[in-house]
Amino acid sequence: MAVNNSSEELANIIRNTRKTAGLSQLELASRARVGKTLVFNLEKGSAKVSFENLLRVLKVLNIKIEYKLPFNTGNE
Repeated sequence: MAVNNSSEELANIIRNTRKTAGLSQLELASRARVGKTLVFNLEKGSAKVSFENLLRVLKVLNIKIEYKLPFNTGNE
């Protein structure tokens, strides 16, 4: 999947989950201890954020991420 599509997909997931949780962007930012602008940009799919700040937002929304290596490490 292209980077832009991945960014847009993540933006939609964050936005929809935030709205379902009944949180405003400001409330989410406060709970995640990040700036409101960061949440706004994440939801637009245009933010370049640190992995730590992204994890803070995802944790508040109870969104789990999974990373799979693109090759076999022999540990599966």
